[in-house]
Amino acid sequence: MLSFNYQYRRHYLSIILLTCWAPNLHAQQEYPNNQERVCSRLLTLAKANPRLELERVEHKESNSVLIQGYFLVPENRTTYRGRSIKIGMIILPAQSENPSPDPVFILHGGPGAAATKFFHQQVKGWIRKKRDVVLIDQRGTGSSNRLQVWLPGGNDNLQGYFESRFQPKIYKKALPRLKKRADLKQYTTNNSVDDFDEIRDALGYKKINLRGGSYGTRAALVYMRRHPKTIRSASLQGIQPISFLNPLPHARSAQNALDLIFKEIRSTPRYAKAFPNIEAHFKATLLRLEKEPAKVLVSHPSTRKEHQITFDRNAFAEAVRLQLYLMESNRRLPLLLKKAYKGDFRELAQAALRLNRSLRNNISWGMLMCVTSSEDISRINPEEIAKACAGTFLGETRIRTQMEVAAIWPYTKVPKDFGEPVNVDIPVLLFSGTHDPSTAPEWGEEAARHLPSSLHVVVPSGHGVFGPEVQRLDQAFLEQGSVKNLDLSEVKNLKLPPLVLPK
Repeated sequence: MLSFNYQYRRHYLSIILLTCWAPNLHAQQEYPNNQERVCSRLLTLAKANPRLELERVEHKESNSVLIQGYFLVPENRTTYRGRSIKIGMIILPAQSENPSPDPVFILHGGPGAAATKFFHQQVKGWIRKKRDVVLIDQRGTGSSNRLQVWLPGGNDNLQGYFESRFQPKIYKKALPRLKKRADLKQYTTNNSVDDFDEIRDALGYKKINLRGGSYGTRAALVYMRRHPKTIRSASLQGIQPISFLNPLPHARSAQNALDLIFKEIRSTPRYAKAFPNIEAHFKATLLRLEKEPAKVLVSHPSTRKEHQITFDRNAFAEAVRLQLYLMESNRRLPLLLKKAYKGDFRELAQAALRLNRSLRNNISWGMLMCVTSSEDISRINPEEIAKACAGTFLGETRIRTQMEVAAIWPYTKVPKDFGEPVNVDIPVLLFSGTHDPSTAPEWGEEAARHLPSSLHVVVPSGHGVFGPEVQRLDQAFLEQGSVKNLDLSEVKNLKLPPLVLPK
Protein backbone atom coordinates (compact mmCIF):
# COMPACT_ATOMS: atom_id res chain seq x y z
CA MET A 1 0.00 0.00 0.00
CA LEU A 2 1.07 3.57 -0.61
CA SER A 3 0.49 6.83 1.17
CA PHE A 4 -0.06 10.10 -0.64
CA ASN A 5 -0.29 13.71 0.49
CA TYR A 6 -3.47 15.11 -1.04
CA GLN A 7 -2.81 18.67 0.16
CA TYR A 8 -1.59 19.66 -3.30
CA ARG A 9 -4.15 17.69 -5.33
CA ARG A 10 -5.82 20.72 -6.89
CA HIS A 11 -2.45 22.33 -7.53
CA TYR A 12 -1.30 19.30 -9.52
CA LEU A 13 -4.53 19.25 -11.50
CA SER A 14 -3.98 22.86 -12.51
CA ILE A 15 -0.43 22.00 -13.60
CA ILE A 16 -1.81 19.22 -15.79
CA LEU A 17 -4.27 21.56 -17.46
CA LEU A 18 -1.57 24.14 -18.12
CA THR A 19 1.13 21.83 -19.40
CA CYS A 20 -0.37 18.87 -21.25
CA TRP A 21 -1.83 20.46 -24.33
CA ALA A 22 1.20 22.18 -25.89
CA PRO A 23 3.34 18.99 -25.84
CA ASN A 24 0.30 17.16 -27.15
CA LEU A 25 0.17 19.32 -30.28
CA HIS A 26 3.83 18.62 -30.87
CA ALA A 27 3.18 14.90 -30.36
CA GLN A 28 0.48 14.92 -33.02
CA GLN A 29 2.96 16.35 -35.50
CA GLU A 30 5.73 13.97 -34.50
CA TYR A 31 3.62 10.78 -34.50
CA PRO A 32 1.38 10.42 -37.56
CA ASN A 33 0.09 7.03 -36.32
CA ASN A 34 -2.91 7.50 -34.05
CA GLN A 35 -1.91 4.76 -31.62
CA GLU A 36 1.43 6.45 -31.11
CA ARG A 37 -0.23 9.84 -30.77
CA VAL A 38 -2.49 8.49 -28.03
CA CYS A 39 0.46 6.90 -26.25
CA SER A 40 2.43 10.13 -26.47
CA ARG A 41 -0.48 12.18 -25.13
CA LEU A 42 -1.07 9.84 -22.20
CA LEU A 43 2.61 9.60 -21.31
CA THR A 44 2.81 13.39 -21.33
CA LEU A 45 -0.11 13.55 -18.91
CA ALA A 46 1.59 11.02 -16.67
CA LYS A 47 4.78 13.08 -16.50
CA ALA A 48 2.77 16.04 -15.23
CA ASN A 49 0.67 14.07 -12.74
CA PRO A 50 2.45 12.37 -9.81
CA ARG A 51 -0.60 10.16 -9.25
CA LEU A 52 -0.51 8.72 -12.78
CA GLU A 53 2.04 6.05 -13.67
CA LEU A 54 1.93 4.83 -17.27
CA GLU A 55 4.13 2.96 -19.72
CA ARG A 56 3.94 2.11 -23.40
CA VAL A 57 3.80 -1.59 -24.27
CA GLU A 58 4.04 -3.29 -27.66
CA HIS A 59 1.50 -6.06 -28.13
CA LYS A 60 2.91 -8.30 -30.82
CA GLU A 61 -0.13 -10.58 -31.07
CA SER A 62 -2.30 -7.71 -32.35
CA ASN A 63 0.56 -5.79 -33.95
CA SER A 64 -0.34 -2.73 -31.90
CA VAL A 65 0.68 -0.68 -28.89
CA LEU A 66 -1.10 -0.08 -25.63
CA ILE A 67 -0.65 1.80 -22.38
CA GLN A 68 -0.68 0.16 -18.99
CA GLY A 69 -0.17 1.54 -15.53
CA TYR A 70 -1.73 2.82 -12.34
CA PHE A 71 -3.54 5.76 -10.83
CA LEU A 72 -3.22 6.57 -7.13
CA VAL A 73 -6.48 7.09 -5.24
CA PRO A 74 -7.34 7.53 -1.57
CA GLU A 75 -8.77 4.39 -0.05
CA ASN A 76 -11.12 6.57 1.98
CA ARG A 77 -12.61 8.99 -0.52
CA THR A 78 -14.50 10.90 2.17
CA THR A 79 -11.51 12.09 4.20
CA TYR A 80 -8.69 11.81 1.62
CA ARG A 81 -6.53 10.76 4.55
CA GLY A 82 -4.58 7.65 5.35
CA ARG A 83 -3.95 4.74 3.05
CA SER A 84 -3.89 5.01 -0.71
CA ILE A 85 -4.24 2.32 -3.36
CA LYS A 86 -3.04 1.94 -6.91
CA ILE A 87 -5.77 1.35 -9.46
CA GLY A 88 -4.50 -0.72 -12.37
CA MET A 89 -5.53 -0.04 -15.96
CA ILE A 90 -4.87 -0.77 -19.62
CA ILE A 91 -5.69 1.69 -22.40
CA LEU A 92 -6.03 0.34 -25.94
CA PRO A 93 -5.61 3.24 -28.41
CA ALA A 94 -8.04 3.42 -31.31
CA GLN A 95 -6.68 1.95 -34.54
CA SER A 96 -8.38 4.45 -36.86
CA GLU A 97 -6.46 7.48 -38.07
CA ASN A 98 -9.63 9.53 -37.51
CA PRO A 99 -10.90 8.18 -34.19
CA SER A 100 -13.89 9.37 -32.21
CA PRO A 101 -12.91 11.43 -29.17
CA ASP A 102 -15.05 9.55 -26.63
CA PRO A 103 -13.53 6.23 -25.48
CA VAL A 104 -15.31 3.16 -24.18
CA PHE A 105 -14.85 2.15 -20.54
CA ILE A 106 -15.44 -1.58 -19.96
CA LEU A 107 -17.02 -2.45 -16.60
CA HIS A 108 -16.81 -6.13 -15.71
CA GLY A 109 -19.05 -8.29 -13.58
CA GLY A 110 -18.90 -10.39 -10.47
CA PRO A 111 -18.65 -8.26 -8.48
CA GLY A 112 -14.97 -9.06 -8.25
CA ALA A 113 -13.82 -9.57 -11.84
CA ALA A 114 -10.77 -7.59 -13.01
CA ALA A 115 -11.26 -5.78 -16.30
CA THR A 116 -7.60 -5.96 -17.38
CA LYS A 117 -7.63 -9.75 -17.17
CA PHE A 118 -9.99 -9.81 -20.13
CA PHE A 119 -8.12 -7.35 -22.35
CA HIS A 120 -7.57 -10.05 -25.01
CA GLN A 121 -11.32 -9.85 -25.73
CA GLN A 122 -10.91 -6.16 -26.60
CA VAL A 123 -7.45 -5.88 -28.14
CA LYS A 124 -8.75 -7.16 -31.50
CA GLY A 125 -12.38 -6.16 -30.97
CA TRP A 126 -14.58 -3.94 -33.09
CA ILE A 127 -14.83 -1.14 -30.53
CA ARG A 128 -11.13 -0.40 -30.78
CA LYS A 129 -11.30 0.34 -34.49
CA LYS A 130 -12.67 3.84 -33.89
CA ARG A 131 -12.35 4.43 -30.15
CA ASP A 132 -9.89 4.04 -27.34
CA VAL A 133 -10.86 1.21 -24.98
CA VAL A 134 -10.13 1.69 -21.28
CA LEU A 135 -9.98 -1.27 -18.91
CA ILE A 136 -9.77 -0.42 -15.21
CA ASP A 137 -9.45 -2.93 -12.40
CA GLN A 138 -12.08 -1.85 -9.89
CA ARG A 139 -10.67 -1.35 -6.40
CA GLY A 140 -10.36 -4.71 -4.69
CA THR A 141 -9.86 -6.65 -7.94
CA GLY A 142 -6.93 -7.64 -10.15
CA SER A 143 -4.03 -5.23 -9.84
CA SER A 144 -6.00 -2.79 -7.65
CA ASN A 145 -5.29 -4.24 -4.19
CA ARG A 146 -7.10 -7.48 -4.86
CA LEU A 147 -9.08 -8.74 -1.88
CA GLN A 148 -8.71 -12.43 -2.45
CA VAL A 149 -10.18 -15.14 -0.27
CA TRP A 150 -8.75 -18.56 -1.03
CA LEU A 151 -11.70 -20.88 -1.52
CA PRO A 152 -11.63 -24.68 -1.43
CA GLY A 153 -10.30 -26.30 -4.56
CA GLY A 154 -6.93 -26.80 -6.17
CA ASN A 155 -4.79 -29.27 -8.05
CA ASP A 156 -4.52 -31.36 -4.89
CA ASN A 157 -8.15 -30.91 -3.88
CA LEU A 158 -10.61 -31.34 -6.74
CA GLN A 159 -13.37 -32.05 -4.24
CA GLY A 160 -13.09 -28.44 -3.03
CA TYR A 161 -14.44 -27.20 -6.34
CA PHE A 162 -17.74 -28.92 -5.52
CA GLU A 163 -18.11 -27.29 -2.10
CA SER A 164 -19.91 -24.06 -1.26
CA ARG A 165 -18.11 -20.82 -2.13
CA PHE A 166 -19.58 -19.23 0.98
CA GLN A 167 -18.25 -20.94 4.09
CA PRO A 168 -17.97 -18.53 7.06
CA LYS A 169 -14.89 -20.27 8.47
CA ILE A 170 -12.94 -19.60 5.27
CA TYR A 171 -13.83 -15.91 5.15
CA LYS A 172 -13.22 -15.52 8.88
CA LYS A 173 -9.73 -16.96 8.40
CA ALA A 174 -9.02 -14.47 5.60
CA LEU A 175 -10.13 -11.36 7.51
CA PRO A 176 -6.95 -10.71 9.56
CA ARG A 177 -4.79 -10.88 6.43
CA LEU A 178 -7.05 -8.56 4.43
CA LYS A 179 -7.53 -6.06 7.25
CA LYS A 180 -3.78 -5.45 7.36
CA ARG A 181 -3.84 -3.90 3.90
CA ALA A 182 -7.40 -2.74 3.38
CA ASP A 183 -10.24 -0.93 5.08
CA LEU A 184 -12.89 -3.27 3.76
CA LYS A 185 -15.65 -0.72 4.34
CA GLN A 186 -14.22 1.44 1.54
CA TYR A 187 -14.66 -1.13 -1.25
CA THR A 188 -18.04 -0.02 -2.52
CA THR A 189 -19.53 0.71 -5.93
CA ASN A 190 -19.87 4.41 -5.09
CA ASN A 191 -16.16 4.70 -4.32
CA SER A 192 -15.24 2.62 -7.34
CA VAL A 193 -17.09 4.74 -9.87
CA ASP A 194 -15.63 7.87 -8.30
CA ASP A 195 -12.21 6.28 -8.91
CA PHE A 196 -13.20 5.66 -12.52
CA ASP A 197 -14.28 9.23 -13.07
CA GLU A 198 -11.09 10.62 -11.55
CA ILE A 199 -9.14 8.39 -13.90
CA ARG A 200 -11.25 9.60 -16.83
CA ASP A 201 -10.30 13.17 -15.96
CA ALA A 202 -6.63 12.30 -15.44
CA LEU A 203 -6.51 10.63 -18.87
CA GLY A 204 -7.91 13.76 -20.51
CA TYR A 205 -11.25 12.36 -21.68
CA LYS A 206 -14.20 14.75 -21.49
CA LYS A 207 -16.98 12.24 -22.19
CA ILE A 208 -16.98 8.47 -22.27
CA ASN A 209 -19.18 5.53 -23.27
CA LEU A 210 -19.84 2.70 -20.84
CA ARG A 211 -20.02 -1.03 -21.60
CA GLY A 212 -21.15 -3.17 -18.68
CA GLY A 213 -22.17 -6.77 -18.10
CA SER A 214 -23.88 -8.33 -15.06
CA TYR A 215 -22.62 -6.47 -11.96
CA GLY A 216 -20.88 -4.14 -14.44
CA THR A 217 -24.36 -2.85 -15.28
CA ARG A 218 -24.88 -1.92 -11.62
CA ALA A 219 -21.56 -0.09 -11.65
CA ALA A 220 -22.54 1.68 -14.89
CA LEU A 221 -25.89 2.77 -13.48
CA VAL A 222 -24.26 4.13 -10.33
CA TYR A 223 -21.63 5.87 -12.49
CA MET A 224 -24.37 7.52 -14.54
CA ARG A 225 -26.15 8.66 -11.39
CA ARG A 226 -23.04 10.14 -9.77
CA HIS A 227 -21.40 11.62 -12.88
CA PRO A 228 -24.09 12.07 -15.53
CA LYS A 229 -22.38 14.92 -17.39
CA THR A 230 -19.37 12.74 -18.26
CA ILE A 231 -21.32 9.88 -19.91
CA ARG A 232 -22.21 9.99 -23.62
CA SER A 233 -23.91 6.56 -23.79
CA ALA A 234 -24.11 3.17 -22.10
CA SER A 235 -24.65 -0.34 -23.43
CA LEU A 236 -25.58 -2.87 -20.75
CA GLN A 237 -26.07 -6.66 -20.78
CA GLY A 238 -27.57 -8.80 -18.02
CA ILE A 239 -29.05 -5.93 -16.05
CA GLN A 240 -28.67 -5.53 -12.28
CA PRO A 241 -30.63 -2.41 -11.36
CA ILE A 242 -30.45 -0.98 -7.86
CA SER A 243 -33.52 -3.01 -6.87
CA PHE A 244 -31.71 -6.26 -7.74
CA LEU A 245 -30.66 -7.62 -4.34
CA ASN A 246 -27.89 -10.09 -5.12
CA PRO A 247 -28.18 -13.09 -4.70
CA LEU A 248 -31.87 -13.19 -3.74
CA PRO A 249 -33.24 -13.43 -7.33
CA HIS A 250 -30.85 -16.18 -8.45
CA ALA A 251 -32.96 -19.16 -7.38
CA ARG A 252 -36.13 -17.94 -9.08
CA SER A 253 -34.35 -16.79 -12.25
CA ALA A 254 -32.51 -20.10 -12.57
CA GLN A 255 -35.75 -22.04 -12.10
CA ASN A 256 -37.51 -19.90 -14.72
CA ALA A 257 -34.66 -20.47 -17.20
CA LEU A 258 -34.87 -24.23 -16.64
CA ASP A 259 -38.67 -24.18 -16.91
CA LEU A 260 -38.34 -22.51 -20.33
CA ILE A 261 -36.27 -25.49 -21.49
CA PHE A 262 -38.82 -27.94 -20.09
CA LYS A 263 -41.62 -26.03 -21.84
CA GLU A 264 -39.65 -26.10 -25.10
CA ILE A 265 -39.28 -29.87 -24.78
CA ARG A 266 -42.99 -30.42 -24.06
CA SER A 267 -44.07 -28.31 -27.03
CA THR A 268 -41.69 -29.84 -29.59
CA PRO A 269 -42.47 -33.44 -30.60
CA ARG A 270 -38.90 -34.48 -31.42
CA TYR A 271 -37.67 -33.07 -28.10
CA ALA A 272 -40.52 -34.68 -26.16
CA LYS A 273 -39.62 -38.02 -27.73
CA ALA A 274 -35.90 -37.61 -26.96
CA PHE A 275 -36.43 -36.43 -23.36
CA PRO A 276 -39.65 -38.04 -22.05
CA ASN A 277 -40.70 -37.03 -18.53
CA ILE A 278 -37.55 -34.95 -18.16
CA GLU A 279 -39.01 -32.64 -15.50
CA ALA A 280 -40.10 -35.54 -13.30
CA HIS A 281 -36.76 -37.25 -13.87
CA PHE A 282 -34.92 -34.06 -12.85
CA LYS A 283 -36.85 -33.87 -9.58
CA ALA A 284 -36.19 -37.54 -8.95
CA THR A 285 -32.47 -36.98 -9.46
CA LEU A 286 -32.48 -34.16 -6.92
CA LEU A 287 -34.23 -36.37 -4.35
CA ARG A 288 -31.85 -39.26 -4.97
CA LEU A 289 -28.78 -37.07 -4.48
CA GLU A 290 -30.26 -35.55 -1.35
CA LYS A 291 -30.57 -39.01 0.15
CA GLU A 292 -27.23 -40.32 -1.11
CA PRO A 293 -24.56 -38.28 -2.94
CA ALA A 294 -23.04 -39.88 -6.02
CA LYS A 295 -19.42 -40.91 -6.46
CA VAL A 296 -18.21 -39.55 -9.80
CA LEU A 297 -14.93 -39.88 -11.69
CA VAL A 298 -13.63 -36.64 -13.20
CA SER A 299 -10.51 -35.93 -15.21
CA HIS A 300 -7.89 -33.75 -13.52
CA PRO A 301 -7.63 -30.48 -15.52
CA SER A 302 -3.82 -30.61 -15.52
CA THR A 303 -2.71 -34.23 -15.34
CA ARG A 304 -5.81 -35.74 -17.00
CA LYS A 305 -5.73 -38.51 -14.40
CA GLU A 306 -9.07 -39.67 -13.04
CA HIS A 307 -10.14 -38.63 -9.54
CA GLN A 308 -13.23 -39.58 -7.64
CA ILE A 309 -15.35 -36.78 -6.18
CA THR A 310 -18.57 -36.72 -4.17
CA PHE A 311 -21.42 -35.07 -6.05
CA ASP A 312 -24.22 -34.10 -3.67
CA ARG A 313 -27.52 -32.34 -4.26
CA ASN A 314 -26.13 -28.82 -3.82
CA ALA A 315 -23.19 -29.50 -6.14
CA PHE A 316 -25.59 -30.93 -8.74
CA ALA A 317 -27.97 -27.95 -8.49
CA GLU A 318 -25.12 -25.47 -8.81
CA ALA A 319 -23.76 -27.36 -11.81
CA VAL A 320 -27.16 -27.10 -13.50
CA ARG A 321 -27.32 -23.36 -12.76
CA LEU A 322 -23.90 -22.78 -14.31
CA GLN A 323 -24.87 -24.73 -17.43
CA LEU A 324 -27.78 -22.36 -17.93
CA TYR A 325 -25.56 -19.28 -18.29
CA LEU A 326 -24.41 -19.73 -21.89
CA MET A 327 -26.59 -20.90 -24.74
CA GLU A 328 -24.03 -23.46 -25.88
CA SER A 329 -24.25 -25.30 -22.56
CA ASN A 330 -27.95 -24.46 -22.14
CA ARG A 331 -28.71 -26.36 -25.35
CA ARG A 332 -26.80 -29.39 -24.10
CA LEU A 333 -28.27 -29.43 -20.60
CA PRO A 334 -31.27 -31.75 -21.28
CA LEU A 335 -28.87 -34.39 -22.55
CA LEU A 336 -26.78 -34.09 -19.36
CA LEU A 337 -29.90 -34.28 -17.21
CA LYS A 338 -31.01 -37.43 -19.01
CA LYS A 339 -27.62 -39.01 -18.36
CA ALA A 340 -27.75 -37.91 -14.71
CA TYR A 341 -31.13 -39.54 -14.21
CA LYS A 342 -29.61 -42.79 -15.46
CA GLY A 343 -26.75 -42.42 -12.96
CA ASP A 344 -24.11 -40.99 -15.29
CA PHE A 345 -23.01 -37.65 -13.76
CA ARG A 346 -19.56 -37.50 -15.31
CA GLU A 347 -20.10 -34.96 -18.09
CA LEU A 348 -22.05 -32.58 -15.86
CA ALA A 349 -19.52 -32.87 -13.04
CA GLN A 350 -16.62 -32.30 -15.46
CA ALA A 351 -18.31 -29.13 -16.76
CA ALA A 352 -18.90 -27.95 -13.19
CA LEU A 353 -15.24 -28.56 -12.35
CA ARG A 354 -14.11 -26.42 -15.28
CA LEU A 355 -16.51 -23.56 -14.53
CA ASN A 356 -15.97 -23.54 -10.77
CA ARG A 357 -12.21 -23.54 -11.29
CA SER A 358 -12.55 -20.51 -13.57
CA LEU A 359 -14.82 -18.68 -11.12
CA ARG A 360 -12.43 -19.18 -8.22
CA ASN A 361 -9.53 -17.82 -10.26
CA ASN A 362 -11.29 -14.86 -11.86
CA ILE A 363 -13.32 -13.42 -8.98
CA SER A 364 -12.00 -11.49 -5.99
CA TRP A 365 -14.27 -13.01 -3.36
CA GLY A 366 -13.36 -10.56 -0.61
CA MET A 367 -14.34 -7.67 -2.86
CA LEU A 368 -17.57 -9.49 -3.79
CA MET A 369 -18.47 -9.71 -0.11
CA CYS A 370 -17.66 -6.03 0.44
CA VAL A 371 -20.08 -4.98 -2.28
CA THR A 372 -22.89 -7.48 -1.74
CA SER A 373 -22.81 -7.17 2.06
CA SER A 374 -23.15 -3.40 1.85
CA GLU A 375 -25.42 -2.89 -1.14
CA ASP A 376 -27.52 -6.04 -1.39
CA ILE A 377 -27.67 -8.33 1.63
CA SER A 378 -28.05 -5.42 4.06
CA ARG A 379 -31.28 -4.51 2.19
CA ILE A 380 -32.73 -8.04 2.06
CA ASN A 381 -35.64 -8.78 4.37
CA PRO A 382 -35.01 -12.29 5.72
CA GLU A 383 -38.74 -12.93 5.75
CA GLU A 384 -38.77 -12.67 1.94
CA ILE A 385 -36.28 -15.48 1.36
CA ALA A 386 -38.62 -18.44 1.72
CA LYS A 387 -41.12 -16.99 -0.75
CA ALA A 388 -38.39 -15.97 -3.23
CA CYS A 389 -36.89 -19.47 -3.28
CA ALA A 390 -39.99 -21.64 -2.88
CA GLY A 391 -40.28 -24.38 -5.48
CA THR A 392 -36.84 -23.77 -6.99
CA PHE A 393 -34.18 -26.41 -7.54
CA LEU A 394 -31.55 -24.16 -5.91
CA GLY A 395 -33.60 -23.49 -2.81
CA GLU A 396 -32.36 -21.23 -0.01
CA THR A 397 -28.85 -22.63 0.37
CA ARG A 398 -27.00 -19.97 -1.64
CA ILE A 399 -28.66 -16.94 -0.09
CA ARG A 400 -28.48 -18.34 3.45
CA THR A 401 -24.79 -19.21 3.26
CA GLN A 402 -23.85 -15.87 1.71
CA MET A 403 -25.78 -14.07 4.44
CA GLU A 404 -23.84 -16.03 7.06
CA VAL A 405 -20.60 -14.72 5.59
CA ALA A 406 -22.00 -11.18 5.40
CA ALA A 407 -22.76 -11.36 9.12
CA ILE A 408 -19.03 -11.50 9.91
CA TRP A 409 -17.81 -9.26 7.06
CA PRO A 410 -17.04 -5.55 7.63
CA TYR A 411 -19.13 -3.35 5.38
CA THR A 412 -20.46 0.18 5.06
CA LYS A 413 -24.17 0.87 5.24
CA VAL A 414 -25.33 2.36 1.97
CA PRO A 415 -26.77 5.88 1.97
CA LYS A 416 -30.54 6.08 2.45
CA ASP A 417 -31.04 7.14 -1.17
CA PHE A 418 -28.94 4.30 -2.62
CA GLY A 419 -32.03 2.18 -3.27
CA GLU A 420 -33.66 4.83 -5.44
CA PRO A 421 -33.87 3.86 -9.15
CA VAL A 422 -31.32 5.47 -11.45
CA ASN A 423 -33.15 8.13 -13.46
CA VAL A 424 -30.85 9.95 -15.88
CA ASP A 425 -31.42 11.24 -19.40
CA ILE A 426 -28.51 9.38 -21.00
CA PRO A 427 -28.87 7.13 -24.07
CA VAL A 428 -28.81 3.55 -22.78
CA LEU A 429 -29.18 0.32 -24.76
CA LEU A 430 -30.12 -2.60 -22.51
CA PHE A 431 -29.86 -6.26 -23.52
CA SER A 432 -31.48 -9.17 -21.69
CA GLY A 433 -31.42 -12.88 -22.47
CA THR A 434 -34.68 -14.83 -22.43
CA HIS A 435 -33.00 -17.74 -20.62
CA ASP A 436 -30.77 -15.76 -18.25
CA PRO A 437 -30.55 -17.74 -14.96
CA SER A 438 -29.32 -14.71 -13.02
CA THR A 439 -30.58 -11.40 -14.41
CA ALA A 440 -33.90 -12.22 -16.04
CA PRO A 441 -35.49 -9.78 -18.55
CA GLU A 442 -37.74 -8.36 -15.83
CA TRP A 443 -34.69 -6.59 -14.38
CA GLY A 444 -33.92 -4.96 -17.71
CA GLU A 445 -37.53 -3.78 -17.85
CA GLU A 446 -37.21 -2.38 -14.33
CA ALA A 447 -34.10 -0.37 -15.20
CA ALA A 448 -35.54 0.88 -18.51
CA ARG A 449 -38.66 2.28 -16.82
CA HIS A 450 -36.54 4.94 -15.16
CA LEU A 451 -34.25 5.74 -18.10
CA PRO A 452 -36.16 8.04 -20.49
CA SER A 453 -33.64 7.71 -23.34
CA SER A 454 -33.28 3.93 -23.18
CA LEU A 455 -34.24 0.90 -25.23
CA HIS A 456 -34.59 -2.60 -23.78
CA VAL A 457 -33.94 -5.46 -26.21
CA VAL A 458 -34.69 -9.06 -25.24
CA VAL A 459 -32.79 -11.69 -27.21
CA PRO A 460 -33.03 -15.52 -27.20
CA SER A 461 -29.93 -16.02 -25.07
CA GLY A 462 -28.55 -16.68 -21.61
CA HIS A 463 -26.48 -14.46 -19.32
CA GLY A 464 -24.72 -12.46 -21.99
CA VAL A 465 -25.98 -11.56 -25.44
CA PHE A 466 -23.72 -12.38 -28.36
CA GLY A 467 -23.69 -12.78 -32.12
CA PRO A 468 -23.11 -10.65 -35.23
CA GLU A 469 -26.67 -9.31 -35.21
CA VAL A 470 -26.32 -8.04 -31.66
CA GLN A 471 -22.91 -6.57 -32.46
CA ARG A 472 -24.26 -4.65 -35.44
CA LEU A 473 -27.05 -3.18 -33.33
CA ASP A 474 -24.63 -2.30 -30.55
CA GLN A 475 -22.23 -0.73 -33.05
CA ALA A 476 -24.98 1.39 -34.61
CA PHE A 477 -26.00 2.59 -31.16
CA LEU A 478 -22.44 3.55 -30.25
CA GLU A 479 -21.91 5.42 -33.50
CA GLN A 480 -25.05 7.55 -33.27
CA GLY A 481 -25.12 7.81 -29.47
CA SER A 482 -28.89 7.38 -29.41
CA VAL A 483 -31.51 4.62 -29.34
CA LYS A 484 -33.68 6.44 -31.86
CA ASN A 485 -34.26 4.85 -35.28
CA LEU A 486 -32.18 1.75 -34.54
CA ASP A 487 -32.88 -1.16 -36.89
CA LEU A 488 -34.13 -4.02 -34.69
CA SER A 489 -35.15 -6.33 -37.51
CA GLU A 490 -32.13 -8.63 -37.22
CA VAL A 491 -32.37 -9.21 -33.47
CA LYS A 492 -36.15 -9.63 -33.63
CA ASN A 493 -35.68 -12.53 -36.07
CA LEU A 494 -33.20 -14.39 -33.87
CA LYS A 495 -34.20 -17.90 -32.82
CA LEU A 496 -32.98 -20.29 -30.17
CA PRO A 497 -30.39 -22.81 -31.37
CA PRO A 498 -31.70 -26.40 -31.38
CA LEU A 499 -31.24 -28.63 -28.36
CA VAL A 500 -28.54 -31.29 -28.56
CA LEU A 501 -30.24 -34.67 -28.97
CA PRO A 502 -29.00 -38.10 -27.90
CA LYS A 503 -27.17 -39.98 -30.60
